[in-house]
Amino acid sequence: MIKILFICHGNICRSTMAQFVMQDLVNKAGLNKQFYIDSMATSKEEIGNGPHRGTVQKLKQVGVPVLQHYAKQINAGDYNKFDYIIGMDSFNIRNLNRILNGDPKDKVYKLLSFAKSERDIADPWYTGNFDDTYNDVKEGCIALLDYLRQEYNI
Repeated sequence: MIKILFICHGNICRSTMAQFVMQDLVNKAGLNKQFYIDSMATSKEEIGNGPHRGTVQKLKQVGVPVLQHYAKQINAGDYNKFDYIIGMDSFNIRNLNRILNGDPKDKVYKLLSFAKSERDIADPWYTGNFDDTYNDVKEGCIALLDYLRQEYNI
């Protein structure tokens, strides 16, 4: 089983969106038994809160199922539980490296790096633009799934 963890600052907007989009892509490809997908935050600010209403509205608009989820924070012990730990932006990556005490097994990636881009996924908490965030998340998740299908021959 391939274990993927998506990370953003609060775990209510981008990382939950990525988790739900990736789960939907995996389900539609008939690969759901080969993946475990989750999301967490680097901060404590939103712990226990559900997905942001803007994330929920955007995903409903595009037909991506919204799963039950409550924000939680990553800790160093989570490093060994996942194969891929994927941040939404450079700030998340810096925080991940601090929280996880580095990345000795090269598990930490920025989502859009799979789409051959160094762009950050903008935080809709600040921009209010869930459309752009969704488009970037979808681009990254499609590229990630393509990468994993090649990497694991699935």
